[in-house]
Amino acid sequence: MKKTVVLGATNNPSRFAYRAVHKLQQQGHEVVPVGIRKGEVGGKSIINDRSIEIKDVDTVTLYVGPQNQPDWYDYILSLKPKRIIFNPGTENPELERKAAQQNIETLHHCTLVMLASNSY
Repeated sequence: MKKTVVLGATNNPSRFAYRAVHKLQQQGHEVVPVGIRKGEVGGKSIINDRSIEIKDVDTVTLYVGPQNQPDWYDYILSLKPKRIIFNPGTENPELERKAAQQNIETLHHCTLVMLASNSY
């Protein structure tokens, strides 16, 4: 299973990031919720301290809009994920270029659709 950082995690059940945490867990993936506000989702505390080291990350799935991503670039890249999923509305050519320079795969897709179609 793929250790996944859900960036933009929230405890708001109406948000796609919330649903993604639960769907990833249901399918057996280890989930690390990271966001700007404290809270809990899927029985896990949302990490809002970027100094916390997370190791062995397979995937970062983004639920943060491109206008707010620059503050996260260093953090995302420091995780050394194998891939970054740009969910609809999070596409960002600048971050894609930075990821490519570090040989990180980038995908324009929806994590929830990928999970539903067994293509995650």
